[in-house]
Amino acid sequence: MYESKNPYFYGTGRKKHSVARVRVYQGTGKITVNGRDIDDYFGLETLKLIVRQPLNLCGIAEQFDVVCTVAGGGVSGQAGAIRHGLSRALLQYNAELRPQLKAAGFLTRDPRMKERKKYGLKAARRAPQFSKR
Repeated sequence: MYESKNPYFYGTGRKKHSVARVRVYQGTGKITVNGRDIDDYFGLETLKLIVRQPLNLCGIAEQFDVVCTVAGGGVSGQAGAIRHGLSRALLQYNAELRPQLKAAGFLTRDPRMKERKKYGLKAARRAPQFSKR
C-alpha cells in the first residue's frame, strides 16, 4: 500500500483519550483509518466531515491520501484527534496554511477531559442519594 520510502508529511493529533498518528502522501484523496476506509471506520457522516475539514478548508482534498493510526477513546474523540493530526501534517506541507487552520481552531488541542471521580461520590460530581432514614 504505502511504503515508508514514499515521502510523506506527519502529524500527531490528540483529543480526550484518543491519539492519532497521521501521515499525508501525494495522492487522490483517499483516507484510510487503521487499515480501513474512512466510510467503513466511521458510521456517522458528521465524523467523516470532521476528519475532512482541514483538507476542505485549504481546498486540497483531492491532492493527498491520508493514512491514520488512531487508538484510545471513542469514535468522536478519534475523529477530533485525526483532524488535529491532519492539520499539523498540512503545516509541514505548507506553513502558509497556518493562518487558515489557526482561525478555524484546528491547531488547538482541545483540553477538555473527563473529570475524575471523587471519593464519597458516585461519579465526578454525583452525590449518593439522600436518605432521611
